[in-house]
This record gives sequence, C-alpha cells and structure tokens, in this order.
Amino acid sequence: MAGVAAVIVAAGRGSRAGGDLPKQFRPIGGEPMIRRSLLMLVEHPNVGPVQAVIRPEDLALYLASMDGIDVRQPAFGGATRQASVRAGLEALQSSKPDIVLIHDAARPFASAALVSRAIAATEQSGAAIPVLPVTDTVKTVDAAGRVEKTLDRTSLRLVQTPQGFAFPALLAAHRRAAAEGREDFTDDAALAEWAGLKVRVFPGEPGNIKITTEDDFARAEAIVFATLGDVRTGTGIDVHAFGPGDHVTLGGIRIPHDRALLGHSDADVALHALVDAILGALAEGDIGAHFPPSDPQWRNASSDRFLAFAVERVKARGGRIGHLDLTIVCETPRIGPQRDAMRARIAALAGIAIERVAVKATTSEKLGFTGRGEGIAAYATATIRLPWGEP
Repeated sequence: MAGVAAVIVAAGRGSRAGGDLPKQFRPIGGEPMIRRSLLMLVEHPNVGPVQAVIRPEDLALYLASMDGIDVRQPAFGGATRQASVRAGLEALQSSKPDIVLIHDAARPFASAALVSRAIAATEQSGAAIPVLPVTDTVKTVDAAGRVEKTLDRTSLRLVQTPQGFAFPALLAAHRRAAAEGREDFTDDAALAEWAGLKVRVFPGEPGNIKITTEDDFARAEAIVFATLGDVRTGTGIDVHAFGPGDHVTLGGIRIPHDRALLGHSDADVALHALVDAILGALAEGDIGAHFPPSDPQWRNASSDRFLAFAVERVKARGGRIGHLDLTIVCETPRIGPQRDAMRARIAALAGIAIERVAVKATTSEKLGFTGRGEGIAAYATATIRLPWGEP
C-alpha cells in the first residue's frame, strides 16, 4: 500500500447555509460537521497524515471541534478553494506521501469503503474521482430563462470527493497553476485535466451529499437520526452525606461551602447520577461495577473520569448522547448561581452542546436527610441514540 495522506478543505464561509457559524463548524447530530469529515479519514486504516485547511480566524472553532482527537496543526487557506488545497499540499510535503486524497469538509457522510475505492483507483491510474450517473434530464437555459437544448445525459456524471491523485503530480500542477495565475478551477480534477493528467472515475455514493443550504442541514440531520434510530433512556440516582470540609464538587464545579461531601472519590453526586443514567441506557451495569469503592486507585479521583468513561462507552457502540437531565436536591449550597457553569462543564465532558444539558435544583421542604441538611441527592436521566441492530 502506497503512503496515503489527505487534505480536508474547510476554509470557506458557507454563506448559503445561513447560521451564525461557518457551515463546516455547524453541528450535525450534535457533532461539528468538520469533525465527522475528518474522523472518517483519521480512522481509516490506510490513510496516514490528514491535513485540515481552515481560515486563520477559525482556529479556535477548529480546535474546539477537534477536542479529543490527535490532529495535525491546520494549514491556513487562501481566497479560493484552489489556493486552500495548495496550502494543504504544501503542508504535507515533508511527509512525502505517494497518494493524496482531497476531501471537502462539507461532505460528512463519505464512507470508509469510498475512501478505500479512492485509494485503489488512484494506485491504478494516478488520478481518480468518485462519480454518480445523472438520472434527471438536463437542459441548457439562456439568460431569459428559455430552454436552449437538452443534453445527452449518458456521458454526464456528478462529481464527488474524496478525489485521489499521485501527490507529486498534483502538487506540481497546483504550483504551475499558481505561477500562471490560474485560480479558477472548481475542483482538483479540473486542474489535473488542465495539467495533462488522465483522470479516471470510480463509483461514488448517493449518500455522500454535499452540505450547502439550510435544507441540506435538515436532510443531514434526518440521515443521522435514521442511522441512530434506536433511542434509549436511562436513569441514575446518587446520594452523599456531608462531612468536614470547605467545598463541595457538583457537576464538575468546585463550590465553596462550610462542609464537604463524603465519598471514596470526590463525591460529585451530580456526575455520579449522570454516569449511572448513561450506563443504564447502555445496560452496562452501574458506576460501582466499573469503579468499585474498594479499589484504592479511585480514592479521591475526579468524577470527570467516570463521566468520560461512560461517554466513551456510548461512542464505542457507535452511539451519540442526545440529552442529559439532572436534578439536584439540597438545602445548601445554592445551585442557581452555578447552574450554567455546571451545564457547560457537563456538556464539555459529554461532547455535546450545552443546549442538550439541563440542570435543575430543588429542596425537599425540610423533609428527610436532605431537608435536615445531612447530605445531597441527585437524580439524572440520559437519552442516547444507538445504531439500529445494536444488542
């Protein structure tokens, strides 16, 4: 297998899609679109370095989208798609790949099988692109909106990415085009054709749609939820008593208090309830089964680790967390001033938007152990989505 690298083009604005963010950073099924596109290549066993190309002003968005993924530093793109691809190729030059795949961040549903076909076709021909047949009738229309003629669709094809090329040849073609002032190529296949390369085609995928408009985002959400259509719900309950100390940890946030919660770990009753809720939705036991209090390695451990474990269990089964709902029952401390900080921390740990995390608080009207100020209770519900066919 030749050395294979990839360039993810993500330096556009995507204004036709609307929204407050550039489209490549907008979420699809709770996950930034660029993360989906990049992970597909990073996780492919035959792809080596993956080079993203972004705008400099989008660096913080990119790093946040790639949280938890070991990625290369992004390259910074130019005014055109062509200039951005060239920047990515230059950034990869030190890796000396034999083959490079060029993929649009706006195509988040390309499959590993499509990538494998791209690599195989490029090894055989030196330049190869995925295509689909045109099934609709195609006509040319003049400026006044009148039909000029009907085209023969038998020789027409719709072009997708990833497109594959011999790396040295594509880099040379990009450098030549830049030197000659040619910045008008809409894809790398067009540039390769101009440079004299023979470009072959291989079968694309109907599901490998390009996200361009708001309607495309709606379609993409439908695709994700159709795939992750097995909705499951779990609940979790936890209690911890008060003891000596100067703070409590709730929802991953340290809150000054005249007492502390007692427990083998940091006694974060809120995160413990959430962990049990997620594990319950997965039917994978409870927090004590995975982190027994009899094990000294968990003494004073941060409960962040427990929640991160539960989140990874969802991901390992190809699932996504849809919503987390938490209710904290106590007389003190006051939860309201810390609510949004807790939501933000839980969202960050779970890898979901803060809008998918609810934190509520109530007292027990002076009744029971919480009413007497002896401890804190927490109740949690987790909604997750798993692929159909999961056990």
